[in-house]
Amino acid sequence: MSTVGSVVLSIDAELGWGFHDLESPPTDRVESARRGWTTLLDLLDRHSVPATWAVVGHLMLTDCDGEHAEHPAPPGWFERERTTWADRHDLRFGPELIEAVLESRVDHELASHSFSHVLFGDPRTTRTLADAELERAVELADDWGLELTSFVYPRNDVGHREALAEHGFRTYRGRNPHPEGVYRILEAAVVDRSLLVRPSIDEYGLVDIPASLFLFGFEGRYRRLFESIWGDPMVRTACRGIDQAVDGDDDQVCHLWLHPNNLTGSRDDERMEAILAYLEQRRRETDLRVETMAEVAERCAGKRPSLTSPVS
Repeated sequence: MSTVGSVVLSIDAELGWGFHDLESPPTDRVESARRGWTTLLDLLDRHSVPATWAVVGHLMLTDCDGEHAEHPAPPGWFERERTTWADRHDLRFGPELIEAVLESRVDHELASHSFSHVLFGDPRTTRTLADAELERAVELADDWGLELTSFVYPRNDVGHREALAEHGFRTYRGRNPHPEGVYRILEAAVVDRSLLVRPSIDEYGLVDIPASLFLFGFEGRYRRLFESIWGDPMVRTACRGIDQAVDGDDDQVCHLWLHPNNLTGSRDDERMEAILAYLEQRRRETDLRVETMAEVAERCAGKRPSLTSPVS
């Protein structure tokens, strides 16, 4: 068995769809979504880091009337698309951004983030709605000549896993086993808690690859305070997780994740530049692997007996 783990970077690529159901979407992140997408893709290309881009299926369209009459969404679900964002094609569609990911010199994975960012764990999300979201996402990917095998739940709200399996998915990003944000930073630094996770195979045959660290879970005044004294704490924590992966074993993963819309300015760009540069350095110095979710799932498939988890 290898004595080196791996690093996975998954990206929730959603443009306006990540916020369309919110009463007051965060303007800075909404308006930074496209800029963040291209900036992040350039940084990944510069450091030759492959990532799993989990894309909202609606972004594969070039146009629509906003009605989605055959979609079993609850009343008002597509209201913002039909009204205040009716003329914001830049927030509703993104085929040229997806093409840029597919045309990158880095071998990125295109995964699903549902069709319209429905929350699968919400009690109001019926199996019929979950099926419709997955079916439409798979149909659109097929139109692009793509096969979807990995899924990232909108807002990490895990649910209807049986539907994922039935629609051909093989893996998903599971919940972080530890709290995110300030507590996660302090826990990693003070308690020396490992950031590594172990993928497992659930009762539906899906590979659960839990999240390790949200790269923008430490913002606002706390971030400014820590940066003024010790530098960016998220960079320090992410690099710590990368080092742990170097010292880990073949079954361990440091699973980092973010949204392109988290990159709202130069400070955010610098954070990602520092993390990706360190990842590139450690990969060059060691046998550290950088994998997509699909690659992790493929490896896990050959270790099924030892990775099968109990029903939770």
